[in-house]
Amino acid sequence: MYQYIIRRILVFVPMLFALSIIVFALAKAAPGDPFTGKILDPNVDPEIFEQQREELGLNKPLPIQYVNWVSSFIKGDFGESIAYNGRSVQSLIVERFGNTMRLGIFSLALTLIVSIPIGIYSARKPYSPLDYAATTFGFMGLAIPNFFFGLVAIYIFAIKIGWFPAQGSIAGPGMEGFSELMSRIHHLILPGITLGLAGTATYMRYMRSEVLDVLESDYIRTARAKGMSERNVLYKHTLRNALIPIITLMGFELGTLLGGAIITEQVFNFPGLGTLFISSVINRDYPVVMAISLLLGIAIIIGNLLADIFYSIVDPRIRYD
Repeated sequence: MYQYIIRRILVFVPMLFALSIIVFALAKAAPGDPFTGKILDPNVDPEIFEQQREELGLNKPLPIQYVNWVSSFIKGDFGESIAYNGRSVQSLIVERFGNTMRLGIFSLALTLIVSIPIGIYSARKPYSPLDYAATTFGFMGLAIPNFFFGLVAIYIFAIKIGWFPAQGSIAGPGMEGFSELMSRIHHLILPGITLGLAGTATYMRYMRSEVLDVLESDYIRTARAKGMSERNVLYKHTLRNALIPIITLMGFELGTLLGGAIITEQVFNFPGLGTLFISSVINRDYPVVMAISLLLGIAIIIGNLLADIFYSIVDPRIRYD
């Protein structure tokens, strides 16, 4: 196992190098820079913007810009934001990171709590009314875009009924203790459900399909023939093998946790990395855009490594030698 992890980490090095090139190239291929359009202001001398470009190194050759950016990133220096008055990129990311992690963890927990039991029940009771209802929900969850469901949820539960807030992450500044916790949970419910909608539908369909396949396996019939109870058959044999595709999907969820589902955060005006990313793209704040994009790529790579490790925990037959 340890040799496998070391090999995977070594493979990550060229992957991260290629990812950094792609992120940098896409950012530089976008038209304009943070100062594009500002020179149209007749009250500002265009030479001022040229001086700022020179100070930020935007006039240097692209290979030099890439080397400077990568070397600083490796040292933990993500640079300074251009649109946010020279604030460091680290401070902007740290400021939003907590909200994004809370939203991602809440939506993932909600997804697993809802999808796995329903998927198991649908497999044990196929073609039952609940199975048909779960299938309908699964197709609707995959078909309805997150932003549309979010707008409908805001209209019904925030505007019409008034149960939940329509935006933000907390009721107001200065809150602390239990009141702060309850306020944050209250603000997480609508965006968390919206973010977890597609994941719940996907996990539920995968869980149903995998449990059905495992229940028809020879070793399950053998366990039943030996007199093992249905509870032990389900939880000791069936569930562990059926969880493997779910773990595969969760390997990509780490990127979602960090990204906070950009569209969902934008719909609910949730102050996380997603809204920061969108505003940085609009303002052409490329240091922030490149840092978030590279962090998302690193998170997905780490998530896949963790998924491989969890494979051997869930299924002892899997060995990495």
